[in-house]
Amino acid sequence: MDLGLASKVFIVTAASGGLGLASARALVAEGARVVLVARRAEALAAAAAELGAQNAVVLPADLSAPETADAAAQLALDTWQRLDGAFVSVGGPPKGHVVENTDEQWQAAFSSVFLAALRVSRAVVGANPAARLGFVLSSSAKSPLADMAISNGLRPGLAMLVKQLANEIAPDGGRAFALLPGRIATQRMVDLLGHDPTPQDAVDSGIPMRRMGDPDEFGRVAAFMLSDAASYVTGVMLPVDGGLLQVL
Repeated sequence: MDLGLASKVFIVTAASGGLGLASARALVAEGARVVLVARRAEALAAAAAELGAQNAVVLPADLSAPETADAAAQLALDTWQRLDGAFVSVGGPPKGHVVENTDEQWQAAFSSVFLAALRVSRAVVGANPAARLGFVLSSSAKSPLADMAISNGLRPGLAMLVKQLANEIAPDGGRAFALLPGRIATQRMVDLLGHDPTPQDAVDSGIPMRRMGDPDEFGRVAAFMLSDAASYVTGVMLPVDGGLLQVL
């Protein structure tokens, strides 16, 4: 299947590793070009070298900074004279119970999770009203996760924002969607578990497929959803979780 991604240009955030880099790899494999955004300059440079200088440029920056989204959009336009969309992954909030997380933690997470995604949306739609916008959320958008109060509080609101955004940009040909990763074997999962994922972790988590997901499996779904092949799909919250999420 030709996904129709050749020569299209996307901003990919949190692109120095994990789900962001896996998604950038999948996009480039289908002929797209990417602006990689993340804080870790050295890791970004390594990612760009892997993807090829003709396919990737980098913006080492903190996505929670108000100017980063506009700078990423401008870099795409300056480099390739077009911007077709973005795949937005943001920082994971800290663990904690509802009454334990501090105001400072909530405020920092709102800036890095919610406002960062909103700013990228503004910048990309401002450059191209027919943009395709994908967001990495979490299963907490539909079902609460134990010990993840901040994620449980912010992700559902962001999911509703994505749904409204999809409606607003649809008349101009734009699309918006979110992917809800479950247990994917990334560094984020190592941090949450406190150890490298094991087969037993998948069993204990109740994943019907009885294994953790591979980042490349997630990246391929992201590339498809951003592609012309998914041109009539918008406003959806799509789990990529091996069947873990037990809600409609």
